[in-house]
Amino acid sequence: MNLKDIYIFENLSDEHIKKIQSISFEREYEKGDLLFYEGEEPENLYILTEGILRVYKTDIKGHEITLHHFHPVSLIAERANFENIPYPANAEFETDGKVLVLNFKTFEKELLKDSNLCFNIVKSLLYKIKILDDVIVQNLMMDAVTRTAKFIYEHEDLFVSLKHNKIASILNMTPETLSRILKKLKNKGIIQKSGGKYIINRNELKKLL
Repeated sequence: MNLKDIYIFENLSDEHIKKIQSISFEREYEKGDLLFYEGEEPENLYILTEGILRVYKTDIKGHEITLHHFHPVSLIAERANFENIPYPANAEFETDGKVLVLNFKTFEKELLKDSNLCFNIVKSLLYKIKILDDVIVQNLMMDAVTRTAKFIYEHEDLFVSLKHNKIASILNMTPETLSRILKKLKNKGIIQKSGGKYIINRNELKKLL
């Protein structure tokens, strides 16, 4: 992968790009592999370049609470690196994927003096704050139907590719609750299944949000 295709590196000099190449490598993962687990000490900076990565926590009852699905190209859990704290959640691949792995100590010492790079990392951190805000709003202020409608509207690709029990886990509801909601949406003609494929009325779906 061309490093300048990665948004945080796009404005770096050729010298800096060569330095990044010298301290990084790409690693492949299979569906179900963990990138890291909650409580693990961070050593490397991770950039998702291929695949879908789910970040989640487990509550005291053993239920998985999905925080976000990351798509390429994304910095993953960079806050743990910069604050030198253990990873606050688990990260598991929903699909096969690839990650660019950088030695963080060398990255921090030799590259973070570049203002363009720092600005892009700040933008990434602000995006993570937005993700947290969305999780809070979704779980505290939306009912189950609205949460489901929002997920389908914003992540149609995941809705048609993931199993319903996985989607229920993402939405922090039981599979039975999700099944009842999907049945209601089908009865209203908002979602339909034909020939093994979903047909989604996005205009009607949006009215539920």
